[in-house]
Amino acid sequence: MTKARQNEITRWPAEMRPLFLHGLTLSILCMITYWLITRMLAHMLSVSRDDDLLGGMWAVVATVFVYRYSYEDSVGAALSRMGATSLSFALCFIYLLFFPFHFWGMATLIGVGAVAMSLLGRPDDVITTGITTTVVMVVAVISPDHAWKEPILRMVDTIVGVAVGVLGAWISLKPGHTGSTAA
Repeated sequence: MTKARQNEITRWPAEMRPLFLHGLTLSILCMITYWLITRMLAHMLSVSRDDDLLGGMWAVVATVFVYRYSYEDSVGAALSRMGATSLSFALCFIYLLFFPFHFWGMATLIGVGAVAMSLLGRPDDVITTGITTTVVMVVAVISPDHAWKEPILRMVDTIVGVAVGVLGAWISLKPGHTGSTAA
């Protein structure tokens, strides 16, 4: 085996270590997030078991969205996620207080959210706002008895998922902290 090939083989595992640690950390953070929503918070805010599971999924999605390869990128993603979802949840909450789900209503809210995010100078957050609006509105049609509660519950789920993601990034990625996986 050539010296260059031997160096390539021995270097690969060292370069891969941060990637594996990042994946492992993300997995652990997602488990924590899911547990917090489906076990702990479900006892205080539960509408139904299905809704608790949806909340766990939604919180895990927020954690995955936020936890990046650097602390700074994670904080930026958290601010983006919270801004986009806050607008979406406000629009959906107001709509669902007065009207039941209708596909025209959902489409209108997606359009209003897109325009608002663009006017706020956040065009990259239009996607997150639209996805969030879609999920909240479709869940509202699945559970029409509690439709107006869905934006509130999904906001709580998002806050928990974002908080776990940022805390995990602060612990594992912030320069100078033990366990840093930043390359």
